[in-house]
Amino acid sequence: MGSRLSLFTLLFLLSCSTTLLLTNANPFRRSHHPRVTRHNYKDALTKSILFFEGQRSGKLPPNQRITWRKDSGLSDGSAMKVDLVGGYYDAGDNVKFGFPMAFTTTMLSWSVIEFGGLMKGELQNARQAIRWGTDYLLKATVHPDTIYVQVGEANKDHACWERPEDMDTPRSVFKVDKNNPGTEVAAETAAALASASLVFRRSDPTYSKLLAKRAMRVFAFADKYRGSYSKGLKTIVCPFYCSFSGYEDELLWGAAWLHRATKNPFYLKYIQANGQILGAADYDNTFGWDNKHVGARILLSKAFLVQKVQSLHDYKGHADNFICSLVPGIPTTSAQYTPGGLLFKMNDSNMQYVTSTSFMLLTYAKYLTSARKVVTCGGTTVTPKTLRIIAKKQVDYLLGDNPLRMSFMVGYGPRYPQRIHHRGSSLPCVASHPAKIQCSAGFSFMKTKSPNPNILVGAIVGGPDQHDKFPDDRSDYEQSEPATYMNAPLVGALSYLAHSFGQL
Repeated sequence: MGSRLSLFTLLFLLSCSTTLLLTNANPFRRSHHPRVTRHNYKDALTKSILFFEGQRSGKLPPNQRITWRKDSGLSDGSAMKVDLVGGYYDAGDNVKFGFPMAFTTTMLSWSVIEFGGLMKGELQNARQAIRWGTDYLLKATVHPDTIYVQVGEANKDHACWERPEDMDTPRSVFKVDKNNPGTEVAAETAAALASASLVFRRSDPTYSKLLAKRAMRVFAFADKYRGSYSKGLKTIVCPFYCSFSGYEDELLWGAAWLHRATKNPFYLKYIQANGQILGAADYDNTFGWDNKHVGARILLSKAFLVQKVQSLHDYKGHADNFICSLVPGIPTTSAQYTPGGLLFKMNDSNMQYVTSTSFMLLTYAKYLTSARKVVTCGGTTVTPKTLRIIAKKQVDYLLGDNPLRMSFMVGYGPRYPQRIHHRGSSLPCVASHPAKIQCSAGFSFMKTKSPNPNILVGAIVGGPDQHDKFPDDRSDYEQSEPATYMNAPLVGALSYLAHSFGQL
């Protein structure tokens, strides 16, 4: 379990985490199912959703389960005379970035759309995690042709190491509008609202209709006033969440979600008319908060495979090319894997690609199975079963089947990261240290080698390097920082695996 907990740290754990231990059925216990799998996917699923409660901004509800977190950002939006209280902090800092928040919400929604029927008792928690995002996105899009895309100034926020409950850095508000467009963030927001409308269609039809109606309005704005928010807000959003892939992928992605959510023929016609212009080259095989091409291809392939929309035939071919780039040991593979078997895209927050790819594999396997189809990679036939095996290996690596025998999900398994790059987790909680911790004073905690006093259960960290090494160093944000968009697709993957192994 890494270095031993000091008495100082144990006191923090007792004062800050007691309620969590009682309400979460001991999040540090790991059950074994040796006859079926070494992993308790159900336990991991519970924790992957619980993590989002630790990232909440705003007024926390009475049923808040991560109890070391308290209210924060209660005046957000006041600088622009708009209510922007709520939403999520994206990672280990205290800024609310709209672009990754919207993508997180889309992927949580897609997880529930595909695998929510398997989630059983966790379905309601997943819906609450989505609604925490959509309630905020509705606030951010309350004014027509305007989206409030960020609260807080990243450079000033990063100059401090302080709890969200204490933050005194500027809560400046930044927006895109007709004069300063932000097509990628607007279209992603439309995708989030549209996908969430499907999640709530039965459980809350009124809310679902509100989300769909807003999604249509926001997409129309994204398409009419084209331009990158990375240009108009360059000094604000770069280098943190610059869009490098352009905004064409988000337009296709947003239209695909609106087509699925509304069944309005306008969106199918839009895709048919603009798909080739908006689609990137087939070899563009990265899927994450910036680049949505693969996600749009997989999503649209369902309309061809399952709903027999013949005009979308090409998307099945594009999706197959993505699959063929991933399968180890065949000539079409271009993906890199670590010696231990982890998909490796880049040093910075690599786990986001592991979780999103695992979800894509399981989702596409579902579509292929429904249509009784396979993937042909050159002379190799790849079945849905093969896709599921690859996805399971990636999730198992994340949960502990790796050279370090370490889980990269905080609070899961006997050994996991102790020093994550996360302000709230690394500083003493309000219950144990009621006095404010000033901006620069927090760095003394940040620089210690002690384990974090507050356990951010369920957080997925950036993960190991290309050699399967992981330093568990708080200052190493590339490997040790968690982020909402790493967890969101894993929710769907874990739901499938927990069900498959009889744990749900």
